[in-house]
Amino acid sequence: MHKPLDHQNRFAAGRREAGLLELGVCYYPEQWPREKWDEDARRMVELGLAWVRIGEFAWSHIEPQAGVFRWEWMDEAIGVLGRAGLKVILGTPTAAPPKWLVDRYPDILPVDARGITRKFGARRHYCFSSRRYRIEAARITEAMVRRYGENPFVHAWQTDNEYGDHDTIHSYSDEAKLAFREWLAARYGSIEELNRAWGTTFWSMHYNGFEEVDLPNNLVEEPTPTHLVDYYRFSSDQVKSFNKAQADLIRRHSPGRPVTHNFMSQNTDFDHYKVGEDIDIASWDVYPMGGLINGRLSEEEKARYLRVGDPDQVAFNHDLYRAVGRGRVWVMEQQPGPVNWAAHNQSPADGMVRLWTWLAYAHGADMVSYFRWRQAPFAQEQFHAGLLLPNGEADQGYLEVAQVAAEMARLPAGEVREKAPVAILLDYESRFATRALPQGRGYAASAIALDWYCAIARLGVDVDFIGQHSDLSGYRLVVAPDLVIPDMDFLARLKASGAKALFGPRSGSKTRDMHIPADLPPGPLADLIDFRVTRVESLPEFHSEPVLYGNTSHPVTGWRELIRTTETVLATFEGAHRPGSPAVIGNDRARYVATLPRGEFLTRLMGDTLGWAGVASLPDLGDLRLARRGRLRFAFNYAGVPAAVPASASAEFLVGGRTIGPADVAIWMEDEG
Repeated sequence: MHKPLDHQNRFAAGRREAGLLELGVCYYPEQWPREKWDEDARRMVELGLAWVRIGEFAWSHIEPQAGVFRWEWMDEAIGVLGRAGLKVILGTPTAAPPKWLVDRYPDILPVDARGITRKFGARRHYCFSSRRYRIEAARITEAMVRRYGENPFVHAWQTDNEYGDHDTIHSYSDEAKLAFREWLAARYGSIEELNRAWGTTFWSMHYNGFEEVDLPNNLVEEPTPTHLVDYYRFSSDQVKSFNKAQADLIRRHSPGRPVTHNFMSQNTDFDHYKVGEDIDIASWDVYPMGGLINGRLSEEEKARYLRVGDPDQVAFNHDLYRAVGRGRVWVMEQQPGPVNWAAHNQSPADGMVRLWTWLAYAHGADMVSYFRWRQAPFAQEQFHAGLLLPNGEADQGYLEVAQVAAEMARLPAGEVREKAPVAILLDYESRFATRALPQGRGYAASAIALDWYCAIARLGVDVDFIGQHSDLSGYRLVVAPDLVIPDMDFLARLKASGAKALFGPRSGSKTRDMHIPADLPPGPLADLIDFRVTRVESLPEFHSEPVLYGNTSHPVTGWRELIRTTETVLATFEGAHRPGSPAVIGNDRARYVATLPRGEFLTRLMGDTLGWAGVASLPDLGDLRLARRGRLRFAFNYAGVPAAVPASASAEFLVGGRTIGPADVAIWMEDEG
């Protein structure tokens, strides 16, 4: 269970209550000559920046040899930045252990699913389960926090860097195998209970002791899904305990300063809510151009949004990490131009850096930090833009940040993101379940959830994200695209909350042991809505089947369930195969969708569902997106043509106006009287 923590409200809430946007930047003083530092700090302040993150990749510069520390350069860098008026976020340097440490303790290196050890030469080259690395990570963290914990210029801490980047949550090392066995013994208590849960009577997989259990890689066939889901649960818990060790050290030696971690976009390799329990602010790294190229949209849609990004992927993650941070979210790395790591690396349209900054603020962020100050002329990220070119000239991102800094003065203080009427449930164990047992090569739970989020956003409705642990009070509608493993306590609280609920396919289809429920899916969800799933199909993209919803037929593909129900049928499958079988059913409290609606069908379904739940919405906004923060209203135009802003006649515009151009923003206040 997720529990509230004493530390989450430890530090003063003044800035949070003020509701003012602050700007920052990521800086690497160790990569630049000392004579540039003072000028860089001065220019940062002149631009309007308040925060600067340093140190997260500096281990070998701090400790070039075992036990030999060179703090002087960092002492000076922090002093230069702080005296200029900047607040330092100091990163623990554990994402990049130095070569001497790897050579001394090679068992800290991660092992991939093929059983090949991943070598030194980049970053994130460690295994979360390595006992030796945990000792070394705590040692360097404590040394850093003891030195700078009370430094007046250090105002916040970041643990490590980007957990999950480069597919580094799952390691198949000997250290991971030993730790996994210990985890299983603690979870199951006896090997007999593990055999029962894993169904080891299937294919003669019986174990006589925990010491016989191996990791689920390099098998001839797929492992039992319970084995795989338990490995994902274990790996997630390893991230949590690793992060908690650093957060605890920071709080011991640097009291009063918030702790954050910079999460990644669309990553569900570990439970972010659980890691979020041990930090004060959730931050994340925003790279919409790469997110588009590597993302869910069709090639045609990617071409359409090539220079503005997926209109909903960034907002989705802002809202998710606002939940992970219990209301507090920062952007630690905001893309300021082209990046270097995607399959293709296009430049954002002029205006998008500004738009993304205001989008973050609209969705609850209190600080936006840009990656990076100056483009690096060497090493792996030479093609990754900064606010400055390598020679120090201002790049396009710099100009747009200056515009944001000027616009900030027009906005009132005290505006905070309020609770939304709609909550989307993102459950990490359910994501582990569909990863272990997708039942279809094209099934992608993250893309499906983003599709559902998009359908709500297109109707002008704000949403919150919740986990099964979350408080449900105040929500009119809870949307669960893929609640595969429901928790009985959550369902009881949902029933008591008064909120209506919309469940997607596969909801309630598995127990915590990854078994089919005894009375068939949806298992305990049947207390909310009466039906049984008797068959599931995963359908190839080249095949679609029509669903009659109202008077309109909509093509669907990807997934279809055959269900038996006593509830009202709201939509039916048509066509040659089992025509008339239910596709959408409902009662006065809950609805269930037995397929994967997309496009017009999904937008219409979501509009009807919002109306059923008593949530006001707008007609389909197309490529315009809206958001609220207190009294402030925001509009963001992702279209290639100007767009009309749906503001009242009495609206007071603070930024922009009633018509905004492509890649443009409007901010206004409505007369609430």
